[in-house]
Amino acid sequence: MGTVTLGVSLAVPEPHGSLLQQYRFGVGDTAASGIPTHVTLVPPTVIGIGERPAVEDHLAAIAASGRPFPMRLSGTDTFRPLSPVVFVRVVQGGTACGRLQERIRDPRGPLARELGFPYHPHVTVAHGIAEEAMDRAQRDLAGYEAEWTVPGFALYEQGAADGVWRPRREFRFPSGALPQQRMALRRMTA
Repeated sequence: MGTVTLGVSLAVPEPHGSLLQQYRFGVGDTAASGIPTHVTLVPPTVIGIGERPAVEDHLAAIAASGRPFPMRLSGTDTFRPLSPVVFVRVVQGGTACGRLQERIRDPRGPLARELGFPYHPHVTVAHGIAEEAMDRAQRDLAGYEAEWTVPGFALYEQGAADGVWRPRREFRFPSGALPQQRMALRRMTA
């Protein structure tokens, strides 16, 4: 029957999602062309195609009991030398992301899995490229800021032929009126 590679993440809304994706591509991280800007909840996970309905039901149940939460990004950091990644920091909303990803990866659920590293919510802006380019990304985006209210999360599927991550289904939290979104971009240079 075959397998698919799925991931669950929070999309970084526009205009910031596109700006950060373009920046990432601009510093030489060509993988950015196939990866929408996001905060990972569940990293790439291979499942059988027939398991997809159970995964979607599981995610729908989690979303139905969730609620929108504030997210704020500010500045940069790196996982180097442990992992060749520069990222924009999640300075508000990280605890909510942590709780959400634990529920999604519940050992009794269809996305149960152990992580290779402790969960650390972030937005990757450079991965596996030359050290000089990673240093540049860390400097250029040091003043980066954005904030919004997270309305839900999405299931992504990686294309088997092209490796591109595409949204398969969005899962919205129930809500009345969402708080006003507020976003700011400070000192992002190329």
